[in-house]
Formats: sequence, C-alpha cells, structure tokens
Amino acid sequence: MNGIHDLGGMHGFGPVDPEPNEPVFHHEWERRAFALNLATGFLGRWNIDMGRYAREHMPPAEYLATTYYEHWLYGLERLLVEKGLVTANELATMRQNGRAQGLRAIAVEDVPMMLRNRRAARMGDRLAPPRFKAGDRVRTKNLHPTGHTRLPRYARDKIGVVDRDHGVFILPDEHAKSGTKVPAHCYAVRFEGPELWGPHAGPRDAVYVDCFEPYLEPAP
Repeated sequence: MNGIHDLGGMHGFGPVDPEPNEPVFHHEWERRAFALNLATGFLGRWNIDMGRYAREHMPPAEYLATTYYEHWLYGLERLLVEKGLVTANELATMRQNGRAQGLRAIAVEDVPMMLRNRRAARMGDRLAPPRFKAGDRVRTKNLHPTGHTRLPRYARDKIGVVDRDHGVFILPDEHAKSGTKVPAHCYAVRFEGPELWGPHAGPRDAVYVDCFEPYLEPAP
C-alpha cells in the first residue's frame, strides 16, 4: 500500500532524534493498548499482517500527529469493528450493547503459554523451490498495491544483488488480504547507495532489503 506509514527514503521530516534510555512505554495507557492488541489478537479473528494493514488506513495527517501506540490503537479499533466484536457506536460511547458470542477471554495464567506458542511466519522450505540464489542480479517490480505489502516504495523498480535466501515464509500481501498462507522465499537483497538515493550517495549508503520472491524478477 502507498501510504504515509511508508516513510523510508522520504525527505522533509527532520532528523531522527533517539531518546536516551527510552522506556518501552511512556504512559500507562500505552501499556494497556499493547496488552489489548495481544489479547484480542489471540482470539484468532485476524493475523499480524491484517493488523499492520489496519494501522496503514490511518489518515496521513492523523498518522503524523500521533504517537506509535496511538497507531496501534487506531488499527485495533478498526479491526474490532470490522470483525464484529464491537460496534462503532459502542466505541464512540464506551458502553457495551450486548455481548460478543463464542469468545473465550484469555486468563492471566494462560498468557505465558500463549506468548511462547506464537506461530512463526516461517514455512517449510520444501513448499516452494527458490527462483534465485546468492549472487543473482534482480530487479524489484514497480508495484503500487492498494493492499498491504512489505516492499517499501524507495526500493521499487531498483536493481540489486541477492545476498542470501532466508527460506520460505508466509507472503504478507495475501495474508493481510484474505488470511491465506502463500509460501514464498524471502531474500536479503543488497542495493548500492546510488541505485536507491542517486549519484551523490556513497558506499556507506548501501541498504539490505528483505524482498519476497513475488516482488522480484531477473535483472540483466
């Protein structure tokens, strides 16, 4: 998806200013928002890529004016309504109207086990033969999807060299759209600085981008 969340390579937003000794949460509500995302995610109504896609719907001006966990909260509220767990009116009034059926709340004692048993995105390498290998020159496709994708805009229609094959993983694009687990090789591709940033870039500006196989085609 082409949205404001895809800030890589964009200019005009000022320098990155890391906060020394930054805490995981600045406020108690952030801790609760994160916990709510985990708890509702364990209900199995959506997957991690659907969660990312929900946050990507945030209006650009609102996205830039809000914090990290506000983005998470926006995506969570959207998914709760889309999946029928709450209504828009319930969110607006903060008052329950009826009760969602067929749901089992996660007990406190279940949390450690649920966190340890999270399903990984890796799939069996035999499910899909690799199309590329280390050393191959590849070009990323000029994709502009309306849905979720893990290929950043700054790396589209660019030539790089495959550094290594990470193996087979769930393709995020289709996973976010329909929940279907499509197996696809994921490669670490090295792009030289001038290819991405122009002739004034130097060797230190080279970037490794993890690219799923459907994003790539052979380069001459």
